[in-house]
Amino acid sequence: MKDKEMEPNEALSPENEGAEKIIAEEQKEEAKLVGDIESKLKELNDKYTRLYAEYDNYRRRTAKEKLELITSGGEEAILSFLPIVDDMERAIAHHKENEGHKAMKEGLELIYQKMVKILTAKGVKPMGEKGEVFNPDLHEAITHMPADGFKGKIFDVVEKGYTLNEKVIRHAKVVVGS
Repeated sequence: MKDKEMEPNEALSPENEGAEKIIAEEQKEEAKLVGDIESKLKELNDKYTRLYAEYDNYRRRTAKEKLELITSGGEEAILSFLPIVDDMERAIAHHKENEGHKAMKEGLELIYQKMVKILTAKGVKPMGEKGEVFNPDLHEAITHMPADGFKGKIFDVVEKGYTLNEKVIRHAKVVVGS
């Protein structure tokens, strides 16, 4: 019957109507199946895109963390040396006032210069000089003091602050003029 052409009377026969209904139902089922497959494909594509974006963000974040760890890895060790640098600065200042023990004074200055050179090579820089404009992100105001010409500026430095590769590792403790 497939090879023969249908005659007009045959198209209206009940047998052909049943076949057409079956074909129409099969086409609807196929269309529904194609729609389901397309929606599943879109869903999986969306999941893939999100997973790829998440992985890319993870890769960037870990690279950034690794770089940060490399640049500021010795922060804790450096922080433990800063009180020694402070003590040496006080000892040198004390010996400048007293003229005795010239050899000891020179020895302290040499050791201090060597420590400062090593810290500078590691990316440590002092901050918080007298006369600088007070910046609460860099400085910790211990007190305010009325002083002419120092309004909003650092009048005195109680404890130097330090940065490690442009990151503040110790805030400068200062007296601010008002």
